[in-house]
Amino acid sequence: MPDITQAAPVWAALVPLGLLALASAGAVVAGVSATRMRGGAVLAGVISPFTETSRLLRQRRRVPVAADRVLWHVAIGGIPVVAVLMVVVVPIGPVVLADSPVGIVWFNAMDVLLWALWWLAGWGPNSAHPLIAGHRFLGLALAYELPLMFALTAPAVAAGSLRVADVAAAQHGLWFAVWMPVAFAVYLLSTLAFSSWGPFAVAAHADLAGGVLAETSGVDRWLMLAGRHLVLAAGALMAVPLFLGGGAGPLLGPVVWTVLKALAVLMFLELAAGRLPLIRPERFAELGWVVLLPVTVLQVLVAAVVALGGA
Repeated sequence: MPDITQAAPVWAALVPLGLLALASAGAVVAGVSATRMRGGAVLAGVISPFTETSRLLRQRRRVPVAADRVLWHVAIGGIPVVAVLMVVVVPIGPVVLADSPVGIVWFNAMDVLLWALWWLAGWGPNSAHPLIAGHRFLGLALAYELPLMFALTAPAVAAGSLRVADVAAAQHGLWFAVWMPVAFAVYLLSTLAFSSWGPFAVAAHADLAGGVLAETSGVDRWLMLAGRHLVLAAGALMAVPLFLGGGAGPLLGPVVWTVLKALAVLMFLELAAGRLPLIRPERFAELGWVVLLPVTVLQVLVAAVVALGGA
């Protein structure tokens, strides 16, 4: 087993702060990309996430008539919380907050919890557009979840462990992303999907007046937007130990390498998301069930054969 130190609970406050910093970097990349596509200046894109944050935190909140406030606010506040819970099992260099023997299962369970939160974000406002968007996300989730589960299973099978640190340590000499490209690609697509981002932004897209964001305002809207960035950043951070060798790398320390790799994955996701068209859930369902699911199952089979051959 790799030499991993479990951080004291007092350091738990650093996890959301670090994830927020990573998500902020991703938001800046998205802002610059969107501004450049409209022909604007780079500086305007850099400051756009912060000016939007300032505007929303000063904006008055509004609540639709007969809204289910409890469930709505559970969804609004729950998405950022789930993003933080996703990364508590991710080693940052030699340190991890919760060194769980089933860390990959925990991560997948948090992803499934997002299903309920995105749907509640549509149900809570008692409004047509958010409700339709919430159901659209469930349709998308049914198509991406099984391929994602097998994509997470492949590195676990190759490492012979569900512990995230063990998976990272098993990649000595060759990253899993190199010989598991299908699982890595499906994982990245699923990260965009469970954060409702880019081509999979069916829960929060302009074609439904903003979907689950249609009735949000003020701090509620900021929490939803920040939550999407946080979930995307959590997925990028988890990709590092699963497919990119964790904190392994020359010259720089493991903490620096973990952060740099996570930033690289996050920048790729942000840039790709801004350039791909929206995919309708019913069309992605065919791709998910007919193409992605069989090829990820085959990827798990390859990982199992390699693992047995090296045993």
